[in-house]
Amino acid sequence: MNKKVNKVRIKLVKSRFGRIKKHAASLSGLGLRKINQEVLIDATPENMGMVNKVRYLLEVEEVK
Repeated sequence: MNKKVNKVRIKLVKSRFGRIKKHAASLSGLGLRKINQEVLIDATPENMGMVNKVRYLLEVEEVK
């Protein structure tokens, strides 16, 4: 029952300041604090929902 979980590398490319509070909270939930910070996360539906919400602030790359 070993199920492979896809990973996604996300990078914050625009500032979170001056954004909607829910969008800033999504960035915090993803673990992004500084511009150009990269994080490797699991591609779960919950995480991908947060990524899609703030996609205009991020660069997203699928990792195999």
